[in-house]
Amino acid sequence: MKFTDEQIATIGENIIKALKTVFDPEIPVDIYELGLVYDVQISEDGDVKVVMTLTTPNCPVAESLPQEVKEKVAGVENVNSVDLELTFEPSWNKDMMSEEAKFELGILF
Repeated sequence: MKFTDEQIATIGENIIKALKTVFDPEIPVDIYELGLVYDVQISEDGDVKVVMTLTTPNCPVAESLPQEVKEKVAGVENVNSVDLELTFEPSWNKDMMSEEAKFELGILF
């Protein structure tokens, strides 16, 4: 089944909601607001590609966090498959965080 642009936009919104339920265990902010998700692409067939990073390559959840992201995105209605790409280019830094995340962590003055 091919999805319309409107349906793809809805799938995208639901994926973002799902991503906002995944938290970095060391920082009390979800990975979306932290800026760890670089890109989400959705094909008209419902195939999703997520490009994300971790706060550091040695992150203690380097194994489990990407798996959790993949499972949460796969659980979104109308998602057919999930391809998760973990990258460290560009490396994550606190400037990638949303204003909300910076405020929550007391970085925004």
